[in-house]
Amino acid sequence: MLKDKIRQLAKELQPSTIANRRHLHTNPELSYKEYNTAKFIEAQLDAYGIRHERMADTGVVALLKGEKAASDAVIALRADIDALPIQELNDVNYKSQNSGVMHACGHDVHTSSLLATAGILQRMKPDFSGTVKLIFQPAEELIPGGASMMIKEGVLQNPKPDHIFGQHTMPELRAGKVGFRGGRYMASNDEIFITVKGKGSHGAMPYLGIDPVVIGCHIITALQQIVSRRANPLLPSVLSFGRMIANGATNVIPDEVRIEGTFRSLDEGWRKAAHEKIRKMAVSIAEGMEAECIIDIQQGYPVLINDEVLTTVAKQHAIDFLGAENVVDLDIWMAAEDFAYYSQSAEACFYRLGVRNEDRGIVSGLHTATFDADEICLETGAGLMTYLALKTLGN
Repeated sequence: MLKDKIRQLAKELQPSTIANRRHLHTNPELSYKEYNTAKFIEAQLDAYGIRHERMADTGVVALLKGEKAASDAVIALRADIDALPIQELNDVNYKSQNSGVMHACGHDVHTSSLLATAGILQRMKPDFSGTVKLIFQPAEELIPGGASMMIKEGVLQNPKPDHIFGQHTMPELRAGKVGFRGGRYMASNDEIFITVKGKGSHGAMPYLGIDPVVIGCHIITALQQIVSRRANPLLPSVLSFGRMIANGATNVIPDEVRIEGTFRSLDEGWRKAAHEKIRKMAVSIAEGMEAECIIDIQQGYPVLINDEVLTTVAKQHAIDFLGAENVVDLDIWMAAEDFAYYSQSAEACFYRLGVRNEDRGIVSGLHTATFDADEICLETGAGLMTYLALKTLGN
């Protein structure tokens, strides 16, 4: 059977998949700088005899055509390849060797899984019809995102995929399991930069100045009403401020304050409206307290919407391949992903890959210095992605 052959090939490739993952984890590169990572991916594809091309400088794209029968069906599979500016604290023999850079979001898992999928598909070309496009995408972690760049360069053209799949590690889910959710799944992500300009003064004589620290605090507090009182509670939103710089001293009120935060939503219409409300409220509060407010909202990734039909069918294929006990339903996730751009251009399914192993202490969350993955997930990830691709192509 098709799934039995895929399982066997995923198992055979597992040692090399682990080796690839550990190489990538040891040698992480930041967004838009993944030059050695791209060369490594190309070398693995060369070893499999798979032709490829560069896109968006450090992105790699390959095509695999089945030989079973002529078919116009095309499907795309995507993995992101960049790392994060985090100093790794894990004590493992594949610990990052690039100071201050770490694969703390599982992109090494995504990339090595897709490389293994490429190896399986190459061996199975006589067994399937249709075309699979493999997308190794840079710069998921940094706006404007590598997905938008690759789409602009034509990654979803020549040939145009009918469907696209992506997977993402999930440290809350045990390795060997996967999760799906149709419809709205991940939030948009916008970065907010506020500068409050007042007038500095001695801390003992605040009446001689215009205190931007106090004004900035009023703005942060008031803006929470955008979510708590102006947003429809049926459409989740998040407004958080994680950085406030008031470069004064215990007895020095500074001239200005910088405030930085993020706004996330699951509705594009509300997202646009909220931007205007944030701007208006911040500026009016500052003006009412005799200060100036400059606000810059940098629009990030859109809402990620999984195609309902494709995701329902994919979940059933996952149950068939892994067993019902290893497939779960997911809640919405207020993180953001530039895979959302693909979902605007093709029927998309972005699902989660469990990586947790409590017995081995692999329990840390994404974007932490101790994130790791139980490498059994690589066999699951490669096998399932292959199965989803071939079944969706009609094999």
